[in-house]
Amino acid sequence: MSVLDRMAYHALTSRQAHLAQGSGLARCYRSDVEPFGACANDGAEALRDLAALVDEFGSLVLLQAGKPKIPASVAIAFEREGLQMINEELPPAADTTNVTELNASDADDMLDLANLTKPGPFLRNTYMLGGFIGLRVEGKLIAMAGERFKVDGFTEISGVCTHPDHRGRGLAARLSTLVAHRIVVRGETPMLHVIASNTAAIKLYENLGFRLRCPVTAIQLKRG
Repeated sequence: MSVLDRMAYHALTSRQAHLAQGSGLARCYRSDVEPFGACANDGAEALRDLAALVDEFGSLVLLQAGKPKIPASVAIAFEREGLQMINEELPPAADTTNVTELNASDADDMLDLANLTKPGPFLRNTYMLGGFIGLRVEGKLIAMAGERFKVDGFTEISGVCTHPDHRGRGLAARLSTLVAHRIVVRGETPMLHVIASNTAAIKLYENLGFRLRCPVTAIQLKRG
């Protein structure tokens, strides 16, 4: 089994352990950073630990290859099919003009843009995952992209979004390429997740050199 199959779990027990909650065979991100959690396998002990996390924090989202096994004691709030894509080629170095690093001082603007454009789960402290860059026009953040799950040898591109008033200018492709290039230069492989029905985004990423690795399922669990 690849670490990419249960990327959240392997991230939370390695490179992102400082952002983890939980113990045993299940982990989740700090609730102010990301809603994702995961367990190590489908064994009874791991599923008990996962159910305990749901009970403690109220809900969490699984995102993993195939169809996750769900503890009997929890309920499903929503389920969505997605794709995991990977890029094993060095992307071109995109234009860095006016691109800025985003950090804690940009957190409110990042959250506002994410709430407007819905690139996926994005919370007040998601910026802490690092690697976020953006573009501003007259001081207003109009586009951004960054990193989310990080395991040995791989980093996920995430949070890619553009303000509706500035779409059609290739900003998402530009920022995604920059993030991917940085990841490759570090000696890692960039990858990402996308909703299976989002054909426009899939086409964009294919044009950037990403290819399908496997189908994934996102499931939000809540207390039963």
